[in-house]
Amino acid sequence: MPCALVWFRHDLRLDDNPALRAALDGGFTPVPVHVHAPEEEGEWAPGGASRAWLHRSLTALDRDLRARGSRLVLRHGPTMPALQALLAETGAEAVFWNRKYEPATQPRDAAIKRQLRGQGVQAESSNGTLLFEPWELATQQGGPYEVFTPFWRSALLQWRAPVEWGAPARLPEMDEDIASLPVDALGLKPSPAWDAGFWDVWRPGEAGARDALEVFIDGALRGYRSERDRTDRTGTSHLSPHLHFGEIAPWRIAAGLERARTAANSADIDGYVRELGWREFGYHLLHHFPHTATQDLNPRFERFDWARPQPAMLEAWQRGRTGVPIVDAGLRELWATGYMHNRARMIVASYLTKHLRYHWLHGARWFWDTLVDADLASNTLGWQWTAGTGADAAPYFRVFNPVTQARKFDPDGRYIARWVPELAALPVPLRFAPWQQPDVLALAAPKYPRSPIVDLAAGRDAALAAYRKTGGD
Repeated sequence: MPCALVWFRHDLRLDDNPALRAALDGGFTPVPVHVHAPEEEGEWAPGGASRAWLHRSLTALDRDLRARGSRLVLRHGPTMPALQALLAETGAEAVFWNRKYEPATQPRDAAIKRQLRGQGVQAESSNGTLLFEPWELATQQGGPYEVFTPFWRSALLQWRAPVEWGAPARLPEMDEDIASLPVDALGLKPSPAWDAGFWDVWRPGEAGARDALEVFIDGALRGYRSERDRTDRTGTSHLSPHLHFGEIAPWRIAAGLERARTAANSADIDGYVRELGWREFGYHLLHHFPHTATQDLNPRFERFDWARPQPAMLEAWQRGRTGVPIVDAGLRELWATGYMHNRARMIVASYLTKHLRYHWLHGARWFWDTLVDADLASNTLGWQWTAGTGADAAPYFRVFNPVTQARKFDPDGRYIARWVPELAALPVPLRFAPWQQPDVLALAAPKYPRSPIVDLAAGRDAALAAYRKTGGD
């Protein structure tokens, strides 16, 4: 039986894997391979938290392959020479992979496909990541969408989710002489191991993704629409890192939810599927406006008066030492777990871009390095939405008041008490704005900042003044 390379990237699963299926359907013995080439990701090479997750996800994928009689071959990049070497070693006649959509990887992959085909090697790519490829939906004028609601309306009208596909119980055996690096040789694990706390929360790999979906359906799905913004409750799916690394397909999630649909949870399911739609929208925007990974989509903000970051203040934000408890709680959750509740993400992003008036890229890059679900499309969409500079964005003059947000979405102060434990002894009303009673704060939490690093009212006024200079109303 002839061989084919199956090039794994952000599709680290066996079920619902179009590239693996194409190889098997073509009558090939799959040679699963992952090429580590972060230098080919441009300025958005994977951050520390992503690399830590990838180490464990690759280990899980290799284990799943071995359970089926195969294994994962690991190589260092550059990618094309690594694939060429494997083609020579295995005599493979084809290479199959699932597409990536980032600005740096799309042209790289296209060049690889052209070169392979020019050599007479069958080279095929598939969609293993999205419900809709970024170019499949267009406005009536034929252009890209820049507003979510009409985008999603069009998507729902054209919804044709793939049929779920289960990988076979056994895979054809590979030649044992094909060499592979150990996963440790890729240098993915952080040193020192600042990620140690992550793995009390997360289980990377396809089995972990399946379990997370089941837990969500059995638990947080009930009341999802009303509870998802509560930072003090487990009201979200926690599927985002599994989606980012392709450990589960979005259509398998949608299908699982559909099987669980009842009259009681129907609205919650629709609400969650809509969130999958926002993920699709982010990829749509990044494909059509690749510059937005580093630049504002709204050209008005090219002349916006962003403040010059002060290193001490930026570090205080990063480390959860701003003196604003809900902001600090979110950033400490991020550091401890590699994750931050979605509502908290909006609050901390608003604080950085509005109250501190720092360019959103400073926050986007911190998230990129510390989030286990750091996804370029979603990260860019989220930061530009909050900053007011992107597609379908919140108006710049919408400045989240973090105290009001905390009272609404953490009404008992439990999220704050968990992640800023020095404030747990304070009465609940004081946890939201402890600077209002400095004597009580000094007694209960002598090491916590006595006041926010920027006055909330002054920061908001400065942001609005800067916005008016750009021509905003």
